[in-house]
Amino acid sequence: MADKKRFEGSDHYVATDDLRVAVNAAIALERPLLVKGEPGTGKTMLALEIARSLGMPIIEWHIKSTTKAHQGLYEYDAVARLRDGQLGEERAKDIRNYVKKGKLWEAFTATERPVLLIDEIDKADIEFPNDLLQELDRMEFYVYETDETIKAKVRPVVIITSNNEKELPDAFLRRCFFHYIKFPDDVTMNAIIDVHFPGIKKRLVSEALATFYKMRDVPGLKKKPSTSELLDWLKLLMSEDIDVETLREKNPNKLVPPLHGALLKNEQDIQLFERLAFLARRENG
Repeated sequence: MADKKRFEGSDHYVATDDLRVAVNAAIALERPLLVKGEPGTGKTMLALEIARSLGMPIIEWHIKSTTKAHQGLYEYDAVARLRDGQLGEERAKDIRNYVKKGKLWEAFTATERPVLLIDEIDKADIEFPNDLLQELDRMEFYVYETDETIKAKVRPVVIITSNNEKELPDAFLRRCFFHYIKFPDDVTMNAIIDVHFPGIKKRLVSEALATFYKMRDVPGLKKKPSTSELLDWLKLLMSEDIDVETLREKNPNKLVPPLHGALLKNEQDIQLFERLAFLARRENG
């Protein structure tokens, strides 16, 4: 039976109408919600905020390139049991002492309905999503070592995030409710900034956003600055007391904005802006 609670966003997280619809549809359908979008658009934070706003526990499984699907179920340490057996350890008699529960096991056996975050699923091997299909469908799995079936007491709300680094299998996509978080427009970004920095000077925000969006529009950028990087930059602008006039300055020698290290994260992009500054100086020379 689907949970009657509805996600409406909160004072801590700005959720657009289409995102709220997607979250509630996934909860109602009891399907995993697959959330894609640029890095820094709040995908991971969404799962944390759903749990917080609906009063549900959160279980987080952060995926790495080396993560295997079976680690989400359980891991059996046969080597440790063999070693303990050779040493005559009492605990070696019970195989359960060597079965380490994974995040899906935790979610399936939770006493109240949890939110299960499977974060950055596209980092893992291409077979990783398919290896979880049956477990996420049936909400159960078999433990060979202990001859038991772990079945979900309550179906968790599953949030899966992807940065689109690789395509996910069609069979996996069919089982998910999908939502792409668009990069925030000016209105949404202002709302996000208000949440993080209530009372911030509007002129500073206006000038900073104009600079930020212009930077994102520069052709050839290897990594466009994200929402989280904008927030870092604004925090620095306030702490260093950078004024609006400094941001607004159109001096070609200062094409790269102050404290740009919060926005530009690689040398190629910094060099790109330096080249643009050089060309601007030559045109004005």
